[in-house]
Amino acid sequence: MPVIRNISIASLLVALATGTASADTLREALVSTYRANPTLTSQRESLKATDAGVAVARSAGRPTVSGTAGVTRDLTRSGRFDVGTGRGPFLNAGVDVSLPLFQGGTVKNDIKAAKSRVEAGRATLRAVEGDVFTEAVAAYMDVIRDRATVELNNNNVKVLETNLQATRDRFEIGDVTRTDVAQSEARLALARSRLTLAQGRLIATEENYRRVIGKHPDQLQPPPPLPPLPATADEAVRIALADNPDLVAVTRQAEAAGYDVRAARGTRLPTVSAVAAGDYFDATGDDKGLQSGTATSIGVQTRIPLYQGGLPAARIRQAQAFEGQALEQRVGTERAVVSNTRSAYADYQSALDAIKSNDVAVKANELALEGVRAENSVGTRTILDVLDAEQELLNSQVLLVTARRDAYVAGFQLLNSMGQAEAEDLGLDGGALYDPLGNYRRVAGDWNDWSSDPKHPTVATSTVTAAEQPPQGVTPAAQ
Repeated sequence: MPVIRNISIASLLVALATGTASADTLREALVSTYRANPTLTSQRESLKATDAGVAVARSAGRPTVSGTAGVTRDLTRSGRFDVGTGRGPFLNAGVDVSLPLFQGGTVKNDIKAAKSRVEAGRATLRAVEGDVFTEAVAAYMDVIRDRATVELNNNNVKVLETNLQATRDRFEIGDVTRTDVAQSEARLALARSRLTLAQGRLIATEENYRRVIGKHPDQLQPPPPLPPLPATADEAVRIALADNPDLVAVTRQAEAAGYDVRAARGTRLPTVSAVAAGDYFDATGDDKGLQSGTATSIGVQTRIPLYQGGLPAARIRQAQAFEGQALEQRVGTERAVVSNTRSAYADYQSALDAIKSNDVAVKANELALEGVRAENSVGTRTILDVLDAEQELLNSQVLLVTARRDAYVAGFQLLNSMGQAEAEDLGLDGGALYDPLGNYRRVAGDWNDWSSDPKHPTVATSTVTAAEQPPQGVTPAAQ
């Protein structure tokens, strides 16, 4: 299995390294996406929050130190008191130290659960990277497809304009009828309508490209070839079940839920803590002078739960239900992985077959159009035959462009389902890749109560242009 993955990744790295500097390449688009796509950058921050959960769990097993201080004065008294104590004021100060020795296993299991959730978070980040890259590839290919479609429709309009002028000239000399002219005019009007619709779709796809990749698309290079993909759907599913990040994430979440059950059971057990205390007392009597002193103590405290109102049982059942939910979700995710992998494989194979068929259709329709035009010139074909042949050629050309887009996107989706469409797999060289371990090492073992991070600087880039900015002094929310 690893051999297949390495071959696939190596081929993809070589493929993405191709391209010229005269236009944007797919590699550059993916680098831009990786750097500043808000879905990716926000998921990295989410993983940082999950990392901090390990430090939170560890803190429950560490010593705690607290200090107290206060000034009091007695208002009333009854009974016997030592002579000279007075009514105050009294100054009290103390320090208490507590070190957990045994917590019923809750701390140990909470830490294991937190670590499992960190592993799940890393897998989720991998999944988000693959999904965002797949979306970026689709956006890139959509722009290429729709620009080609606009160009084909624009060329068709020009051809029909020429045909209409030629038909009108022939009508003037009585070579064709008014019906032929009307048919040419109708086809030209329909072609202009299709061109307008294609231009509208292109605007939508270019805006989607800007949303996903972070900038308006310039001239786009054709994408590099995809690496060799599995020969069968079964082989693709085997790879996906071993390395799909969504499946890894839900598996780790189920493990964490199991540790939560053990931690909940620990709340029924005794807890043991080592304690130490130091106190200082300073009292000024009404008329007998100053009295002060200190006291220190050390010992072991045990808390034995006898009855907690049913709380432990409720928490255990709740944790067990969450574990059951996670286990069921794992099966659901596994089903989705199998389904998505087989669907992507089938879509890819179907699109490859469509490319072959449409390529043949384009070549055949080009020959047919040439023949129909020649036959029309000698009177054996009508103007309508020529118009039909031109439309069939256009349709086959658009279908060919669409099939090429569909094949590439389905192939990349298949890579994503198999867990091979992430930043590390693609070998992006737009700078250092994000290292999730770096933040974990920094925060997971932190003992400092006063450490924190600076305010987060937004990494995702805005796509709002100068022309789209609201008037000065007016915020978008107020508009």
